[in-house]
Amino acid sequence: MKTAATFLALCFLGYSYISLGSCVEDVYEYLWQKNKDLAVQTLNLDFLRQMESGSLQAERYVNFTIQDIGYVLAVTKMLKRMSAEVSQPDDIRDFMKGRFASYKSFGELLLNMYFFKAEPPIQRIPALRNYLLYYRYLMLEEPIYFVVGLLPCARLWVWLANNLNIPPTNAYFTWKVDNMGGHPEKHYKALLNKYLNTADKVAKANAVFRDQMQNEYKFFLTF
Repeated sequence: MKTAATFLALCFLGYSYISLGSCVEDVYEYLWQKNKDLAVQTLNLDFLRQMESGSLQAERYVNFTIQDIGYVLAVTKMLKRMSAEVSQPDDIRDFMKGRFASYKSFGELLLNMYFFKAEPPIQRIPALRNYLLYYRYLMLEEPIYFVVGLLPCARLWVWLANNLNIPPTNAYFTWKVDNMGGHPEKHYKALLNKYLNTADKVAKANAVFRDQMQNEYKFFLTF
């Protein structure tokens, strides 16, 4: 049995759950708030601030876009495998199938937008290689941690778009509009709050979330 002192200590750390309630009432929001410092650091990178001011050289944006296409296509393949391999529980299986369909559709849109007839042979930058390697590691874990691993990208890009002051006259306004309207909570929140229901699971999820936020930061930093 936990003593009162032990319980309060775990509450302070933000990791403890008890049967009738939890110190972390909303794991989805908890993960974001615990790692929002990396979102702020990413927002203040030279690449995004120059995008905001409209002074970003087109070559840098093109390089960024090519690598982003590489990311989308690679994660699509992983989601295809996960959607085939994860059969239980039903809601996580449905999540994998839904995210696979979404990523596949977006990947096809990007290829058509940039006039690729097929998947191009993209030389991945180190930041992208490491990012994808981490996803492959998560594929070997319980499926909920792959769910957690997808969330930083989904949530960060929406937050960046909403926090960059890019006016309609800016050449990069389209990027802002394309990314600012997402609602990742519709896909992730219920799953995270349902399955991350012990102190250890929340702690592990936070480590995964932070690692992936760092991978996002390093990705943007490259350009």
